Amino acid sequence: MVHEALSSPATTRPAPEMVWIPGGRFRMGSTDFYPEEGPVRWVEVDGFWIDQYLVTVREFDRFVRETGHVTMAEVSPTAADYPDADPELLVPGSLVFRKASGPVSLADYRNWWSWTPGATWRHPEGPGSTVDGRELHPVTHVAYSDAVAFATWAGKELPTESEWELAARGGLDGAVFTWGNEFAPEGKLMANTWQGAFPWQNLLLDGYAGTSPVGAFPPNGHHLYDMAGNVWEWTQDVFTYPAGSLAKACCTTPVTADGPSSAIPRHVIKGGSHLCAPNYCMRYRPAARQGEAIDTSTCHLGFRCVSR
Repeated sequence: MVHEALSSPATTRPAPEMVWIPGGRFRMGSTDFYPEEGPVRWVEVDGFWIDQYLVTVREFDRFVRETGHVTMAEVSPTAADYPDADPELLVPGSLVFRKASGPVSLADYRNWWSWTPGATWRHPEGPGSTVDGRELHPVTHVAYSDAVAFATWAGKELPTESEWELAARGGLDGAVFTWGNEFAPEGKLMANTWQGAFPWQNLLLDGYAGTSPVGAFPPNGHHLYDMAGNVWEWTQDVFTYPAGSLAKACCTTPVTADGPSSAIPRHVIKGGSHLCAPNYCMRYRPAARQGEAIDTSTCHLGFRCVSR
């Protein structure tokens, strides 16, 4: 079923389960949370179609079966590309979240992130894990090039950051969340996020320790699901932030605009994930953003597509 956010153009709908987002001007960004989100500015966006749901494991499996695509997590990194890496780590793998057994320093992401050989979209927790029963969960462990390859196969593209944020706002100008200004209206949790003290105490008030099936939480005003929480989403845009400032990142190491760790291009990811918690990463908001290295894949990063 295709929903229409407000009004649609006189053109043929490009695919099922896409929503038309009318173009226009909107206020993008925020100055109330993290420095990389500002300043608030007016942005003009043309109308576009966007996937109602995140790309699922089932859809990605079809793509792989039809194309033979091999994801970046399934290919051994080369010593030429990573000259400072431990040779024993130059094997196929991806980043997997490991819940801490108790309170740990939030200054060191290694307290919860683990480079895991054998972790892929088929084996999201590493060897021995499976996506059986999670076919309708968002696909994860996809690097930027994997998302682009899927979008190209589907006859679509990845959204720009401004397109994504306009769609995520659901017609609510300046609201904190995709559904309004209150995190849990009338006590109802509206997204798959972390409840408790990250990264060791997950109260599971939303019912999910990891990803959730797409559409498990209420849609926003444009009938789009999971525009907050569940998994982060790739966009086309290269990540930038105020020169010389330190951008705190909850999924990667912090980087500076002139720092050595900025050598690998980073693209904007949006929406937050099931690992976002108020005590560490309150990024399940439309204005929230951070940069992810394009060669990186994780257990909480996926994507959706657009058609223009």
